[in-house]
Amino acid sequence: MPIELFNLDTLQELARLYGYWAVFVGIAIENMGIPLPGETIVIVGGFLSGSGELNYWLVLSSAIAGAVLGDNFGYWVGRFGGWQLLVKIGRIFRIQEQQLEQAKDRYSKNAVQAVFFGRFITLLRIFAGPLAGITQMPYKQFLLCNFGGAAVWATTIVSIAFFLGKAVSLEQIVSWMTQVGIAALLLVILLVLAPFIWEYGQKKLLSKD
Repeated sequence: MPIELFNLDTLQELARLYGYWAVFVGIAIENMGIPLPGETIVIVGGFLSGSGELNYWLVLSSAIAGAVLGDNFGYWVGRFGGWQLLVKIGRIFRIQEQQLEQAKDRYSKNAVQAVFFGRFITLLRIFAGPLAGITQMPYKQFLLCNFGGAAVWATTIVSIAFFLGKAVSLEQIVSWMTQVGIAALLLVILLVLAPFIWEYGQKKLLSKD
């Protein structure tokens, strides 16, 4: 699908044309595990509510409902077929199943934080639901973290776009939010890799001795 379909002007047009449905469907699809600009359409919705074109509370409700529904779909897909798919993808990239098992165990230990805070992190927002299903996170626990995270995330994003949109351009808001998401992703990657880097360094030192 051409990337032009997802530029900011097109997303604004979709939000004006379909209103709250555009916000709901956009973020729901992204949270199902499909990499579409769901957060951006939510920012657009918040921005338009700040200019009076949409209602703030309806944009917020649509964003929360879409995020919860999308993540639930992703969770069940991950639970009933995600692991087999992950193993097949791992073979393509020559990643052993044992390594995937270790990563699965690691994610399982931090599943609550990943589901709740993952919405603020680029890429993790897309895959948090399916990964929670793959790691067999208890559904009641997932549902609670999913709803709580969706409410906090949607309130933050819609409110930022609502208030900043009165003084700053939509392009600038999207740019800032993208930078925050990428910075959060890099921080998570660093935290995940840090133990491996430390272990590798320790082995190197011991081998020299």
